[in-house]
Amino acid sequence: MNATDTLNTVKDFSIKGMERMTSLNELNMSLFERMAAQQMEALNMLMEHGNRTLTLASDAKGYNTFLKGQIEAAKDLSEQVIAKSKAGMTLAGQANEDYRTWYMSNLAEVSADLRKAVPAV
Repeated sequence: MNATDTLNTVKDFSIKGMERMTSLNELNMSLFERMAAQQMEALNMLMEHGNRTLTLASDAKGYNTFLKGQIEAAKDLSEQVIAKSKAGMTLAGQANEDYRTWYMSNLAEVSADLRKAVPAV
């Protein structure tokens, strides 16, 4: 391998390295957007619960009515939180699988590139 070949190999490694980092950044952004969307949904859910509780407090005809409404609202919120938690765990599993897939495919590419670049000893 002469100097030109060596420089071309280094150039190819640099270009492919940037491509890999770009693809990792795209994966990160995709996952971030999905997680941010879930967090916004959870925040909206909590805001709706707060509004429901305030409406209940202002519209309740008595303490018992308010208490029953608050218990029902808390039950609904709990069910929604559990559903959101399950969705979050599903997203975390998908993220794990996406990262593992990215890592394995890029590891295979790097290994193949190294085998081509480094002559057999």
